[in-house]
Amino acid sequence: MRTMWMATLALVLGATGAHAQGGAPAPVKKAEPAAKAPATAPAAVDPGELTEEQQTIYALGASVGKDLSLFALTPEEVQILQRGMVDGMAGTAALEPKEFAPKIQAFAKSRQAQAGNAALVRAAREPGAVKLPSGVIYRETQAGTGKSPRATDTVKVHYEGRLVDGSIFDTSAKRGIPVEFPLNGVIPCWTQGVSRMKVGGKAKLTCPGDTAYGERPPPGSRIPPNAVLTFDVELVAIPGDTRQ
Repeated sequence: MRTMWMATLALVLGATGAHAQGGAPAPVKKAEPAAKAPATAPAAVDPGELTEEQQTIYALGASVGKDLSLFALTPEEVQILQRGMVDGMAGTAALEPKEFAPKIQAFAKSRQAQAGNAALVRAAREPGAVKLPSGVIYRETQAGTGKSPRATDTVKVHYEGRLVDGSIFDTSAKRGIPVEFPLNGVIPCWTQGVSRMKVGGKAKLTCPGDTAYGERPPPGSRIPPNAVLTFDVELVAIPGDTRQ
């Protein structure tokens, strides 16, 4: 739920700016399809023209905006959400948010599930993709020439992890060195996918939520519960492997 409420803050920043200029969104109402006006994006921001405090506010909006993308809201839905925020700040909300808490939670889970399922379908359609029995989508992007690791081996890898919206939540490149870990001590998606690789090879792993972190994502991460995740992995070495 923290992700959802932080996401709405991003809309507050945009909505209040419009309200201050006398351009608040129109009241929520049902409209005929032909009457819907196309949504327009806010003007581009030049950080050099902002004060340090404004840059901080913009960065806050950009951060929570990444979380908002997980909801896959349409332009019309964004306008409705902005209207609700403006009315809530003015004390004129037509609905009581507390009464809708269960529905808001269900909505968040539903939209996340839809986005995750769509990502799995897209990954399965990529050339060379293989769907494993667990639902993991494995696609080799560069063939390796070395050995494949056993489940009991320690592997050395470079990797990049992304959410379904494409945003990066972790990458070994930032640390500048490969990561080592026992292959049977990581998420099932990695155990299953990396064991198919050969040293020197690269692969893309698309992980259903139950093969990733499930209900318990790493504390402090941007990963929501049951999130579908994508990893680009390079198998650098199998340290300690003495097989001939």
